[in-house]
Amino acid sequence: MAEEGQAVAAEAAEEPQFVIERIYIKDVSFESPNSPAIFTQEWDPDTNLQLNTQVTPLSEGHYEVELMITITVKSKEETAFLVEVTQAGVFKITGYPAEQLNHLLASYCPSNLFPYAREAIASLISKGSFPEMHLSPINFDALYAQRMEEEQKAAIENGGQAEA
Repeated sequence: MAEEGQAVAAEAAEEPQFVIERIYIKDVSFESPNSPAIFTQEWDPDTNLQLNTQVTPLSEGHYEVELMITITVKSKEETAFLVEVTQAGVFKITGYPAEQLNHLLASYCPSNLFPYAREAIASLISKGSFPEMHLSPINFDALYAQRMEEEQKAAIENGGQAEA
């Protein structure tokens, strides 16, 4: 009877689990170095978006995932504004094979964080008195697949050795 209970407990422990424990802004910055002069000029925006993610293991099955977005907008070669947001989350992920875990951390978690970062960015830009900016959705699955393909090509080019 005790063996049956241990077997059931072992099966339950191996059950895949994904829990969003916390979502928060870790860092935020808004700069408008040429205000108020920039508001008197013709608005001709040139937007540059940079996107990055970082994963930090915290404890058994807990991970912090950070989504860092930097947007620089220039108008007629002058910086109108620069906004940086690091949206982070703590996720509990257990019971997944390594490949699935990597996919969850690199794609699924940033996909969950992106709407929060997008809202923070839109709010900051609006409060800076600039025209509304709404970021289009980002397909993190496609970005992940592209990165995996690039890593495979690099491994083949290096004679089958993965990059360090």
